[in-house]
Amino acid sequence: MRKYIVKRLLLSVMILFCVSFIIYTLMRCLPGSFVETRAMQLSQGAGAKSYDEWMEQLNASYGLDKPIVLGFVTWAGDALKGNFGDSWKYTVPVLDKFKEVIWLSFVMGAISFVLQLIIAIPLGVVAATKQYSRADYLITAGALMGISLPTFFFATLLKLLFSVKLGWFDLYGLVGRNYAQLDSWGQLMDKANHLVLPIITLVIVSVGSLMRYTRTNMLEVLNADYIRTARAKGLSEKKVIYHHAFRNTLIPLVTVVGGSLPGLFSGALITETLFAIPGIGYTSYQAMVSGDIPFSMFYMTFLAILTLAGNLISDILYAVVDPRVRIA
Repeated sequence: MRKYIVKRLLLSVMILFCVSFIIYTLMRCLPGSFVETRAMQLSQGAGAKSYDEWMEQLNASYGLDKPIVLGFVTWAGDALKGNFGDSWKYTVPVLDKFKEVIWLSFVMGAISFVLQLIIAIPLGVVAATKQYSRADYLITAGALMGISLPTFFFATLLKLLFSVKLGWFDLYGLVGRNYAQLDSWGQLMDKANHLVLPIITLVIVSVGSLMRYTRTNMLEVLNADYIRTARAKGLSEKKVIYHHAFRNTLIPLVTVVGGSLPGLFSGALITETLFAIPGIGYTSYQAMVSGDIPFSMFYMTFLAILTLAGNLISDILYAVVDPRVRIA
């Protein structure tokens, strides 16, 4: 196992280097950027330099006048030292802005992730044990609706019903108008109130796939030979399902859950943007729209690291929970 982990880590470093170079190249090749917008603004002042002069000066300041390969080597060298530069849009160090917004996205992701597990796994087991029953059809239909509904459409429906029609929640934002006048508990509850609809959106659009995955694996296990043997021995149906079948169903589920854990830190770009929640997803979206290369580079590299870490965690967990797996 130790050799396997070391081998995977070395391979992950190589993949991360290649992915980072591709991301940097794409960012440098974008048709518009913060530099062009800023140069246009500065050139319009009275007695200001021309647009081309400002472009040359700003490109030199941000290192964009170097060839792509040399620019990437410079960026990678600084990144290894923990220096990702200053955000062009937010005018603060990239890491400072990241630390400011990441924990809000983590709280949203963690709560929605726990709710997904609580809802999806039991319902998937029920659907499998009651195959072709009314409960199975209802659960399957609900799962397919959750998978099929686009995030922006479902979020808009929630806002229309609970914000516009009923007035229970604000349309967007993290805090209300009277947030400053509230005490500490009131401020906490005000933020929690604003996170209800975004978390519901994340749960509904994500729970369907996990539910279907649980049902499919549970059905496969229930049709196995050892389950028929357990029933032939006279074991109760409850013990067959929850002691034998469900424990083996958890093996592939653990790998899915392990691969989902890094997603807790990646943020929900669409959901946060729709509800104007200032998490890492919304912040990165604003940075990308404005052509903020330093922050966008850091965020996409961060996503690449999370993806590689998720794959490694899934492989390790599979070997841990399934003694039949032996990694050479």
